[in-house]
Amino acid sequence: MTPISRNSQGGAVLLVSLVMLLVLTVLAVSSMRGVTLESRITANRAHDMKTQSIADAALREAEFRFYGPGNLADKLEAKAANCLATNTLKTNGINSPCLLEIKTDRLLAFVDQPQTTDGDDLLTTSNVWMPYRGTDPETDTEADAHYNSILAAETGNAAVNAEYGGRGEGSGTYFYLNNGKTGDALYLQSTHANIYLGLNN
Repeated sequence: MTPISRNSQGGAVLLVSLVMLLVLTVLAVSSMRGVTLESRITANRAHDMKTQSIADAALREAEFRFYGPGNLADKLEAKAANCLATNTLKTNGINSPCLLEIKTDRLLAFVDQPQTTDGDDLLTTSNVWMPYRGTDPETDTEADAHYNSILAAETGNAAVNAEYGGRGEGSGTYFYLNNGKTGDALYLQSTHANIYLGLNN
């Protein structure tokens, strides 16, 4: 039987220890990279959800401004003053919408590309986007969100009227297309219909 020298084993233990340390380091680094990637994915998802929520809130305000019987003329004809920041929400619910007047031959172009800027030849009004103020008129929001609305059909076809002359009196069912945006990153659209009894009711 040949005795084994202790001196010949000292280097092998050190080598095995270094290899195991290297393996553990590689595993730890790859795990840290995975955690960093997951954190970035989560942060991006949270940012996207926040952006969509802000644009959706602006869209809801665009719809909210059509509620109630007040200011019916403003809900049927575009007025540039209604798309300014000074047009705040009223606590009594009688509000004026940011209703745009689109050139009738360019309506589909605006629906496809609502990111139209001021001065574009699609519009007959110069103010395109109303700044989102939130449902509390006393509080200014810092969100970079805007909205607008248009009658959803060409002139003469925007309302379904039960009797002749209803369009002139403001009675009938009117269809609207609402646009909401967050900065220039996200655009949302919705449609709704309102039934009005007319300016004299």
